[in-house]
Amino acid sequence: MTNLCIVLGDQLSHSISSLSGIDKKNDVVIMSELMSEFTYVRHHKKKIAFILSAMRHFAKELRDRQITVDYTYLDDAYNTGSLKNEVQKAIQKYRPVKIIITFPSEYRIEKDIEQWKNNFDLPIEVRPDDRFLYTPQEFAKWANGRKQLRMEYFYREVRKKYNILMNGSQPEGGQWNYDIENRKPPVDNLNIPKTYQSQPDNITGDVIELVEKHFPDHFGDLHPFYFAVTRQDAKEALDQFIRERLINFGDYQDAMIQDEPWMFHSHLSFYLNCGLLNPLECAQEAEYAYRQNQAPLSAVEGFIRQIIGWREYVRGIYWLNMPEYKEKNFFNAIGNLPDFYWHGNSKMNCLNQCIKETKENAYAHHIQRLMVLGNFALLAGIDPKQVNEWFLIVYADAYEWVELPNVTGMILFADGGYLASKPYAASGNYINKMSNYCKGCSYKVTQKNGKDACPFNYLYWDFLARNRMKLELNPRIAMMYKTYDKIDNAQKTQITEDSKLFLESLSL
Repeated sequence: MTNLCIVLGDQLSHSISSLSGIDKKNDVVIMSELMSEFTYVRHHKKKIAFILSAMRHFAKELRDRQITVDYTYLDDAYNTGSLKNEVQKAIQKYRPVKIIITFPSEYRIEKDIEQWKNNFDLPIEVRPDDRFLYTPQEFAKWANGRKQLRMEYFYREVRKKYNILMNGSQPEGGQWNYDIENRKPPVDNLNIPKTYQSQPDNITGDVIELVEKHFPDHFGDLHPFYFAVTRQDAKEALDQFIRERLINFGDYQDAMIQDEPWMFHSHLSFYLNCGLLNPLECAQEAEYAYRQNQAPLSAVEGFIRQIIGWREYVRGIYWLNMPEYKEKNFFNAIGNLPDFYWHGNSKMNCLNQCIKETKENAYAHHIQRLMVLGNFALLAGIDPKQVNEWFLIVYADAYEWVELPNVTGMILFADGGYLASKPYAASGNYINKMSNYCKGCSYKVTQKNGKDACPFNYLYWDFLARNRMKLELNPRIAMMYKTYDKIDNAQKTQITEDSKLFLESLSL
């Protein structure tokens, strides 16, 4: 008797629950390259190539294990183009007794699977995605009854549950969080190791040709291609990070340097989010490095917090609040995303650098995303749906479950403080402190008003002024309103006029 075991494109783990207990003699794994998955938004070319190559390598590994894989390629003449139709086709071909699938990462796919009960006269077993450390149900139980769902408290529970960086019942070093030690600005002559880069094999070469043929007008650079596309290569990327960059990750995780897109970050989210790496193994290897005196506690804790704290937390927020979360727009922002988010040709060097590196690498690190690209969208009042779509398109680690809470909640404060305790708004002074971008800019970061002033400076105050009724009671930014009230009326008028002129110029 045959089971159909469905493996989605972001479930490329040999320990995925849909493959647990698979009968190699009878069961069939179904994998499909679906045009709809790459065009419901126009994903970055490098992102498409990465996912397709990783899928094809994973299918090969399954076959090497003597597992039957029915794999539909993107340009197969009989490709139906949708997951439901591919499953229907497999049902007709194999006459299975049951469909087995791991709980999907995105709400739209879950809704599709729910309809299968009406479409297929078969039992459908949806298994938990045990790559994550908390199920949506466990997160909902943790959240129940809490007035505020702060990540810090959830993170502590995860640390305790999995005994990560613990000393008995207490956190290693006596503190849960060392973030205050991880905010150093960049210094000259930093020795930044290269990130992991793989060499494309024949499978990846075929995929690159396919992407060039089918997605020529999509955003981003396809060449050079260097992502890991197998479990073995992703593990090498993890090992290289632990060995070469973890030691400095904490100190400089918020720093930005022109033409240094990778800094000391891990660049493992690509591989975590598609299944090639497991979050627990990443946390445990970082902890082992600390125990072996190979990296400081502040760096290790900061990395672990991102992996088992923030990543798990935003997934919990996503499933707790969908589908309503997609509609959040606390500031009623209606501005259009500026064209330069696609071509990177603005007069603002910080934006140009981050967009250029995003175009080249399908990657930007979290401070570039939050405090440059996101900060500008927040201050300029860009429609959250447009900002969310852009972030989902351009980053190879972006899936809706992780992108939406980060953008709507963290970057844009569009949920009104449900996720973050304050808007992450900042003037040009922050960018100048944490980067060397301002040295090459057309604007003057030290100038507050006028045509030569850094737009972040006046947009920051304009944002606070126009949203005062919604924000002035927030205790974390109340002091900024006291500072604003000390500004003379003439300068306040100049702030409003400079902001109006600049924002109008974006639509020209």
